[in-house]
Amino acid sequence: MDTLNPEERSERMRRIRAKNTVPEMVVRGFVHALGFRYRLHDKNLPGCPDLVFPARHKVILVHGCFWHRHNRCPLARLPKSRLDFWLPKLEGNKRRDALKLRQLSRLGWKSLVIWECELRDPMRVMFKTLMFLED
Repeated sequence: MDTLNPEERSERMRRIRAKNTVPEMVVRGFVHALGFRYRLHDKNLPGCPDLVFPARHKVILVHGCFWHRHNRCPLARLPKSRLDFWLPKLEGNKRRDALKLRQLSRLGWKSLVIWECELRDPMRVMFKTLMFLED
């Protein structure tokens, strides 16, 4: 059972980072190990992608399953309290993500989304990333 009061919950949520998260750092580590170089968080591109490969016109976005509402993922479960706040917020994140991917595509960028839960099998993600970047 959740025993946090609203102030403690707010403090906990404020500590969650948008950039340089553990999943993002894992992806950056193996992309670098594969020999690819990239730029980080290009604010000039829609959605400020996590990894940008300008010469290849490709981007990688590393999404947390909870924040970006990964379909059928146990990590994307809804909170038990304040659904009136969380549901619109999280669904808005999902709609915004879809819009940003469409915008990137219209600008000629190819995108790969890597989900937090996929990193349970890092070799599979590494292969998927390699195939995406070498295509």
